[in-house]
Amino acid sequence: MESPIVCTNLRKTYDDKVEAVRGLSLQIEAGQCFGLLGPNGAGKTTTIEILEGLLAPTSGEVRIFGHTWNDNPRQLREWIGISLQETRLSEKLTVRETIELFASFYSEPRPAEDILEELQLTEKSDAWVGKLSGGQKQRLAVATALVGNPRILFLDEPTTGLDPQSRRQLWDIIRVFQKKGGTVLLTTHYMDEAERLCDQLAIVDHGQIIAEGLPPTSSTASAAITWSSSKWGQWSDGRPRPSHRARCPALHRRLAAAEMATSIPAPIATITST
Repeated sequence: MESPIVCTNLRKTYDDKVEAVRGLSLQIEAGQCFGLLGPNGAGKTTTIEILEGLLAPTSGEVRIFGHTWNDNPRQLREWIGISLQETRLSEKLTVRETIELFASFYSEPRPAEDILEELQLTEKSDAWVGKLSGGQKQRLAVATALVGNPRILFLDEPTTGLDPQSRRQLWDIIRVFQKKGGTVLLTTHYMDEAERLCDQLAIVDHGQIIAEGLPPTSSTASAAITWSSSKWGQWSDGRPRPSHRARCPALHRRLAAAEMATSIPAPIATITST
C-alpha cells in the first residue's frame, strides 16, 4: 500500500530570491498523526499548501497515495480534507447550509447530520456563521474538511487563539478521525498539542527539517529518547549543530517556549522569522 503522503527534496522560491522551502522531504504513513513544528516564517504553511496542491513547488515531488497532483487532481481532492490557517466562511449562511454547500463539492460526502453531531454543532445548525464563537467557527472549519469523507486531513495551526476547552474539543475530533484510520498532518506552535496528538514530529527551521522523531510525553520526556537529524550543518551564527542527533528533553525545553517565537534557549535562540 502506498504511503498517504510522500514528498522528496521539496523547494519553493519566490521571486528567485526568498527560499521558503529548501530541500524538504517527508514520508507519512497511513493512520499517523504527523506534526510540523517551528517558528513563524519557518516554511510550515508553505510546505502544507504544496502538499495540498494549493501551491506548485519550484522543484521536488509530491505524491498522495502514489499519485502526483498532475496525474489526477480531481481524485486527490476527493481524498483530502483541508482546514486552512484562516478559513473564511460566509457569515450569512447557517451552519447547516455551510456544511451542505461543502458537501456538494464531493462525489460521496458524509451526511450533514452526522457531521453536525460529530463536531458538536447540532444545537447551532440553524445559527448564522457570523454569530458563532471562535471555537465554534473553528469546529465548523474542520467540519467542512471532514464532510467530504477524506482519507487525509490537513490542519494548519487549527487551535491557535482558542481557549483551552475549545482546544480539547478539537483534539477529540482529530483523535476520532485518526481512530477511524485517517491520516493527519498538522502544523502547530504548541508542544503540549504535539505530545497529545502526534505519533511523529518534525521541526522546521528556514524551510528545512532540522530534527525528526517521536514526540516527548509525560512518561518519556526525561528518558533517553533520541531524535534523528536529517540535516544539521551550522546555526546562523556559525556554531555547529549536533553531529547527528539531539536529546529529546532538550528539544522539549526549546519547543515549550511561548509559541516558539521568543525567549527560546540556544541554539534555537538564533532562529528568526523569514
